[in-house]
Amino acid sequence: MTDQLIKALSDLEEELVLKLVQERLDGGDDPLAILDACREGMAQVGKRYEDGEYYVSDLIMAGEIFKQANAILSEKIQVDTGKKRGTVVMGTVEGDIHDIGKDLVVGLLKAGGYEVIDLGVDVPAAKFVNAVTEHSASVVGLSGLLTTSFDAMKDTIAALDAAGLRPKVKVMVGGGPVNEQVRDYVGADAMGADAQAAVTLCNGWIESVEVA
Repeated sequence: MTDQLIKALSDLEEELVLKLVQERLDGGDDPLAILDACREGMAQVGKRYEDGEYYVSDLIMAGEIFKQANAILSEKIQVDTGKKRGTVVMGTVEGDIHDIGKDLVVGLLKAGGYEVIDLGVDVPAAKFVNAVTEHSASVVGLSGLLTTSFDAMKDTIAALDAAGLRPKVKVMVGGGPVNEQVRDYVGADAMGADAQAAVTLCNGWIESVEVA
């Protein structure tokens, strides 16, 4: 069943994906295991894109299918996970409207028990500052797919610093062109190579805070 779900998502079979997700839920499967299968399907979509088999339009379609599957799973996951682990503010920085990667991170963080404040796309620095202040977030995630987004990331982190919030939050950056050099340039604490890496970063940061 798991392999069938992975293949269905990888093949962009929307109706079949949603049918399999619901069937597995109804059968008592762990919603996090179902989400993991969906994530693997998305990873295969990404590989097919890298291999030239899929185009940007296919990535967008896959993202929409994943969103729908996550919507089916989210209520059950929230009931099962109980207490929230921490609060993360996520957004695609100003000047960039790409949201597929960001949405994947948001979905996985929610599945992992985090409260996620999703600010959407083309988000100005001040909006990140306000959200961190309002929600007492401990992690900020800045997403960008354009090289022009690097300066917006840098400006956002500078704004957090100017507001006196930088010592209180960990900042992670991610997106197709983001690497360690970019992380160093913008002043972030870490970069997430993919959605799962972003979740791993948050887990480590939140656990260190809890231990402290």
